[in-house]
Formats: sequence, structure tokens, C-alpha cells
Amino acid sequence: MIDVQKVDEGRGVRLERVGIKRLHYPIRLLVKGENDYQTPVATIELSVEVPANIRATHMSRFTRLVHRYKDAIQGQRFIEILKEMRNELESPSAFAVFSFPYYLEKTAPVSREASLMEYLCELHGTSAEGNDALYLSVTVPVTTLCPCSKAISEMGAHNQRADVTVKANVSKEFLWIEDIIKAVEDSASSPLYAVLKRVDEKYVTEQAYKNPLFVEDVVREVYLRIEKLYKNKAHCDFSIECESYESIHNHNAFAATHYQGAKK
Repeated sequence: MIDVQKVDEGRGVRLERVGIKRLHYPIRLLVKGENDYQTPVATIELSVEVPANIRATHMSRFTRLVHRYKDAIQGQRFIEILKEMRNELESPSAFAVFSFPYYLEKTAPVSREASLMEYLCELHGTSAEGNDALYLSVTVPVTTLCPCSKAISEMGAHNQRADVTVKANVSKEFLWIEDIIKAVEDSASSPLYAVLKRVDEKYVTEQAYKNPLFVEDVVREVYLRIEKLYKNKAHCDFSIECESYESIHNHNAFAATHYQGAKK
């Protein structure tokens, strides 16, 4: 049958990205410390560059590739998907984003009541000749308590939920989602829990009060902990943002930074 997509294109316009969005597909992710996997449903975007002389790409091949690799998505297998996209679609560059929820069982600090916490994650990948990159993005909800509010108030201090997003380069060195989550939660005024009994609520409220932090403090603390996760400092490449959903303002506060090299 005639391959209409490969008909010579006469308009001379290169297309940077062509592909599919919002493909929902179950994937398989290895859980740290266990011989087990999570199988979240990912929202997937796949695309390739289409050269100026090619009319279109073959859309069905994207879904076929996802199905072929769905049982091993992490790390270098993700780069393999991108390279195979380039080869099968005869493209100089390929791109992919897998967005998915990741769940960890957490126990409340006093009652030990167990529940599942959801963390939103993304894998961002690009592949071009001699230039492959894979980034893991993890968003962790936490509690922050304002140091200024505590210092100037006779009673109490305002606190709020904040989202901390870490985007780390995992092209050459694998980082566990669980380790990133722990690094963030250890850097906040208090972690969040899905279930809290009254004794737990008392505990986390007082814990946050004893550990007041600005968004600036949280980002700096996360920075130092993420840097330590990389065994080879030459592979360090990450960014951090903390966005606080302010409880006494009609706006959000945020701080952000990216890795700036090893500290001297």
C-alpha cells in the first residue's frame, strides 16, 4: 500500500514536534527496596521532529512502542524508547513525557494509622544524535510554617500546604523516587499524611511550630539533600521549586533554583 506520510513535501517547512498527546496507558515502575512494582496509569505525550521534505509521521507507531516497553519504563529503557522512536519514524530527534501518580504507604506519627500518599511524577526524555537526556520530576506536598508570623505573634503562627517540585537529570545516574520524596519531606516544617488521628494532628501541628521555614529555607534544604543523592557529582543536574499556598494572603509565595555546581 502507498505510504502517504512519506510523500515528498514541497513547502520546505520543518516541524519541530509531531506526535500524540493524552494517551493513557498503564506502566510498570520498580519500587525501591522491594522485589515489586507499581503499575500506575500514565498520561503520555510522544513526538518526533519531521524534516522539511517529509509530509507526516506514522502516528500508530507511537502507541505500539509504548505497549512494547510498558513493563520497564525507568532509566535507560526510557532512552531506548526514544532511540527506537527516532529509528522507526526516521527522525533526527524524539521527545517523550510520561506523567503518573506514585503511591507510598505512610504511617501516622503517633497512632501508626496506615494510608497511601500520592505524589505526582513525570519522566521527560529527549533524544537526538549524540545527545540523549532523561529528567525525573517529582512533586511533594508538605507543610510550611512562617518564621516571621511566629516571631511577631503572641499566639500561634500561620501555616499552609506547599508543593515542592524537584526535576533531576537521571540520564547517567539513577535516582529513586522514594529518595527524592524523603529529601523533600525532611526539608519541610512537617510532612503531610493522608490520615491523621487527633494525637497525630497534635504532633504534626507542634512539629511544624518547632520548625518554622520560609519557602527560601525549604528550597535550600532540598538543594543540599538532592545534591547528596548523586554519587557522582559530575552527573549533578537538578532544579527545585517550592510554591506555598498562603493561608493569610490572596497570592502564593515561591522560591526556585537550579544546581549551581559543587560548593567549595
